[in-house]
Amino acid sequence: MISDIVNVIFCLGNCVLLVNLRRMRLEKCWFCSSTVYPGHGIQFVRNDAKIFHFCRSKCHKNFKMKRNPRKVKWTKAYRRLHGKDMTQDSTFEFERKRNRPERYDRNLAENTLKAIKKIDKIRSDRASDHIKNRLKTGKVQRQKEARKQLELGIHLVKAPLALAQDSSLCLPKIKVNVSQAQTEENQPMEE
Repeated sequence: MISDIVNVIFCLGNCVLLVNLRRMRLEKCWFCSSTVYPGHGIQFVRNDAKIFHFCRSKCHKNFKMKRNPRKVKWTKAYRRLHGKDMTQDSTFEFERKRNRPERYDRNLAENTLKAIKKIDKIRSDRASDHIKNRLKTGKVQRQKEARKQLELGIHLVKAPLALAQDSSLCLPKIKVNVSQAQTEENQPMEE
């Protein structure tokens, strides 16, 4: 897809040269939201003239099967919906699409390049913090399960004689009163 065609005129003595410079636009895959580079992917045009870009045949096939990208686990829509990727951050505003070309200014270009590095650093730091916070709950859960397994299998780790001497290693004994009616109900049936 050609987004902009810029005509440049070069004057070489008495010769005038007209050159077309073309800039290609990077599209987003409709299904998985990944980048579709020029010359790659599949483009589908529906009867109502709506254009769908797909990065690979996998996305195109899932679209034809009428699958919802928010329910397919490997898409960005699913990851954002289920809290696995950041959805709202101030650094995302810098990536918006601009259709109007800007006039070139050297100072502005230098400042922009410096700002891009800072923004990338901030974005990566925030993304790593988001991942750490998301994984923190799983870590606590795994520690609880490991502690429970250790308490249940402490006799495999410590010798029985050491367990008898140190009562802090054993689980506390819980006494449960069972009524006579409950035990009769749980008896197997006789033939």
